Order: sequence, then structure tokens, then C-alpha cells
Amino acid sequence: MRFELGVKSDPIEYRYSFDWLFALMREHDIHFLQLGSFFELFSVDDVYLTDLRTLADSYGIRIKSVFTAHRELGGFFTGNLHLEKAARRNWERLIDVAALVGADYVGSNPGSVYRNRLADKERGLATYVRHIQELSKKARSKGLKALTLEPMSCLAEPPSTPGEIRSLMTGLSAYHQANLGTTVPFYLCGDVSHGVADKDRYILHDNMELFEIGLPWMCEFHFKNTDPIFNSTFGFGPEERQRGIVDVAKVVSITHEHAAEWPEEEVVGYLEIGGPKHGRDYSDHLLGQQLSESLEHIQTVMQKYLKAL
Repeated sequence: MRFELGVKSDPIEYRYSFDWLFALMREHDIHFLQLGSFFELFSVDDVYLTDLRTLADSYGIRIKSVFTAHRELGGFFTGNLHLEKAARRNWERLIDVAALVGADYVGSNPGSVYRNRLADKERGLATYVRHIQELSKKARSKGLKALTLEPMSCLAEPPSTPGEIRSLMTGLSAYHQANLGTTVPFYLCGDVSHGVADKDRYILHDNMELFEIGLPWMCEFHFKNTDPIFNSTFGFGPEERQRGIVDVAKVVSITHEHAAEWPEEEVVGYLEIGGPKHGRDYSDHLLGQQLSESLEHIQTVMQKYLKAL
């Protein structure tokens, strides 16, 4: 298994251009991008996407993955047919987007049940499963390698428990195995900062427990820091490492020690941070520094681990 570091594009949204991000990535010898969704992505002309792929290529960067940034494909859980249709239509478009930029994977979190209708979770999950199974056929026709989904941090957003992860992924894997000629696999886009705390802030499942449980189905993951109750997420700058709980050395160790469990030979961990306060002259300019500090820390830890082998 080969572990690589990448960047998710979320923090530049309406703030910096892609060539700015690509230049920063090249400066840090980072070659993999996960394209995060933004409003126009679902309707922009195809030529914008092929031009973006060409631009990335010119910087030596591969857009390997496409993943949502705003929970915008959650209509399968609403119980509303109009929102369900919208989610399906936008999912189909996101698959087209992934194909146009040359990605291997495209995904989203499955969705969230309304807090005042928690009893609808199983129905919503069944609706999601039906659609994602059908969408896997479109993904195969477009040449993608897999569809991805992300375990989340609360009981209203499945899968978020070990049982939900295992049940959902074994069921989807069985469907793929029964339809090998017409579907793509279903994988996880994990997240090292996602754990579950209840309403009293008691930890039900910590972040590394959920990360390790998902490894047999995981082809990529989000690399970011969080606090002890998974309330906020941030990067790996000096101050952030003091208040965060994610141990980069432990993450790197797990990726290598469990190499045989990963379903793909090449696994990318994408730095996923929101960056500083958006839309302020005193904060937007700090994004480059925040990205650089986090990337440099992760790279230093990765290099130290490999030297010690």
C-alpha cells in the first residue's frame, strides 16, 4: 500500500483561484487534489471542468477525487420526493463532473435525518441505498473506479457507529459482488476527526476507533484535527496541535501497519480544513500560511516514520 498526502479544495472557495492553490501544492510537492463541491459545480459548462483538469495537469497535480463540501446531497433522507429527485439529479451530475476532471472517485455523506423525525432514519437510509446502487451503474459507464461515502459524527447522519458502518458497507459490497459487470465498488472516504459524542458530550465512539473500523472499505480519507468532543475542526499548525486530539504520528502508523486491510494500493489522505474566517481582510490572507503549516507538519511526521522503518 502506498500512502500519499493531498489537499481538498474547500478553503479556497470564493477566496482564491485554483492556480493559486495548485502553485502552493507544487511548492510543497503535493500531487493529489480532492475537488470539493461548490454551488456552480452542478451546472457549470463541461469546458470549465476540462480546462480545470488541464490546469491541474500543468502544475503536476491529479484531481483524483471529487467530494461534496456542504451536505448538499442529503435529500434522500428528507421524505420529500421533490428533494429526493433533486439529490438524485445532482448526484448524477457530480458523477459527470468526476469523469470530466479525470477523477477515480466521487462521493458524499449519505445524508441527515431531520432531528424532529429521527424515526425516519432507517427509511432514509434505505432510500439512499437504493439510489446509490443505481448510481453505481452510471459511475461504471463513466469510467470511475468507485463511489464513496463518509462516516459522520452524529446519530442523525448514518453511518456513524461501528454497527452502521459494517452493515452498510457489507450490504453495498454484496450488491457490487452480485453485479460485477455493471457496477463499481462502494468505498469509504474516512475522516480521522469524526467521532460520536451524545447530547451530554459523553464519547460513544472516538475518532480513531471509527477510522480503524472503516479501513477494509476505505480508499481515501480526510486529514484534519479536532477537539475532544469533535465540535470543531482545524489544521495542524503549532497552536492547533496544542489544542487538538488528532495525533498525526498515530494516523501515519495505522495507515502502514494495517496496509493489508486497505482495498486499494494507493491511498490518499486529503488535508481538509476550512481555513481562517472567510471574507475578512484581516484573515483571508492567512490561508496560505495555515495550509503550509499543516502540510509541512504532516510531511515531517510521514518522513520520520519512513526513516524509522
